[in-house]
Amino acid sequence: MAELTEQFGQLPGIGRKTAQRLAYYTLHMDEARAVAFANAIMEARRRVHRCALCCDLTDRELCAVCRAANRDSSIICVVEDPRDLMAIERTHEYKGLYHVLHGVISPLNGIGPEALCIKELLGRIESGDAKEVIMATNPTVEGEATAIYLSRLLKPLGLTVSRLAYGVPVGADLEYADEITLARALEGRRVI
Repeated sequence: MAELTEQFGQLPGIGRKTAQRLAYYTLHMDEARAVAFANAIMEARRRVHRCALCCDLTDRELCAVCRAANRDSSIICVVEDPRDLMAIERTHEYKGLYHVLHGVISPLNGIGPEALCIKELLGRIESGDAKEVIMATNPTVEGEATAIYLSRLLKPLGLTVSRLAYGVPVGADLEYADEITLARALEGRRVI
């Protein structure tokens, strides 16, 4: 039980109590469900890999977005991880392609540019027809540093490099917004 709890506890966002609940839950599964659960994990580990073009996760050579004929190949949206790609896709607003970095530059954690999928991005830009790259990294210190680093690499290639807008989320109260969010909202204001 302790080993199972420890394994669940290594998952991101899972604390000790949640890890214990998950361990107890799996122990109460009937054998067929437990085997199916374990097999699903192993099958995903065997079949899922990075897309040959955008580095998203897929079980084919190219992911569904890269295979789609109706996407605008002149725009590439750079995201930190596949979950960010899925969040943007849920809006049904973006029609370009993506590139997944699989992390951000974080010197304090020992993560440099070489640990990310940056050379793959540069390679596809040099061999493709991209005209704009949208930096959609998270608005954290590491996300900002990564966006600035990439923009310095990409601008000399003659590309337009843009950044997602920041601001106060819809439905939020200004009194609860932090200073950085409010400052970015003021900087990114637009005429109505």
